[in-house]
Amino acid sequence: MPTVAELLADASTLPGESARRDAEILLCHCLEKSRTWLYTWPESNVDTAQAERFSSLLASRFEGVPVAYILGRREFWSLNLQVNEHTLIPRPETETLVEWALSLSLPGRAAVLDLGTGSGAIALALASERPDWRLAGVDASEGALQVAIANATEHALSNSRFFLSNWYEGVAGQYFDLLVSNPPYVEGGDSHLSQGDVRFEPVSALVAAEEGLADLRELVSRAPEHLRRGGWLLLEHGFDQGEAVRTLLHQRGFTQIETRLDLAGLERISGGQWHAE
Repeated sequence: MPTVAELLADASTLPGESARRDAEILLCHCLEKSRTWLYTWPESNVDTAQAERFSSLLASRFEGVPVAYILGRREFWSLNLQVNEHTLIPRPETETLVEWALSLSLPGRAAVLDLGTGSGAIALALASERPDWRLAGVDASEGALQVAIANATEHALSNSRFFLSNWYEGVAGQYFDLLVSNPPYVEGGDSHLSQGDVRFEPVSALVAAEEGLADLRELVSRAPEHLRRGGWLLLEHGFDQGEAVRTLLHQRGFTQIETRLDLAGLERISGGQWHAE
């Protein structure tokens, strides 16, 4: 039987910048052990069935399939979330939006809407931190909504609900204290769409027309129709779109406009407050 060390050595040629980490995560999954255990017991033998399972998962990773899709899960905030081909893979950059939202002075029982919720990552992170908030998540994808609902159920976050809606269509006449979104913002011809994990993610959740600004523009334009006075709109966007989004917010009448940087120091989240009647 092969050892832990031997199996990890066989995976040394995996694609991507985190080949070793990916291999460790996949082996941990097969063994139902922690990465610390791998480091502590590298000479431990792995039984045949587990080794074959690891080999199968490695084959998928060699083809470029993201680890999150292979395992069907991804950590975000403090939550272990289900993901699949219908949802984007939640990324650390988006936690910047969650941090900003949690820092806002909102009513104790704030109503919050996550537009294009996908796996429900943003909505559920907020729901887990603010039990008295009422979270709603909408998406135009039935497949994505099934994942979000499953995640809410798994984590027993009963202060969240998810339903079908193309942006604001399903919330006519409803008002919120906070609107959040990680919408499509990649330009159609962007070379990154043919690289790495992005190749396997749903194009509809990534690409937007008008140089990637079409959905951001719609979200800003219609936000006042669904914001209470003093409410906030927070939007994730591309690293080079901060100025454009700030301009959209200013032109629509938002105040307190600013942009927050992600972990890499890039402009990633822009938002503003709505005060008009």
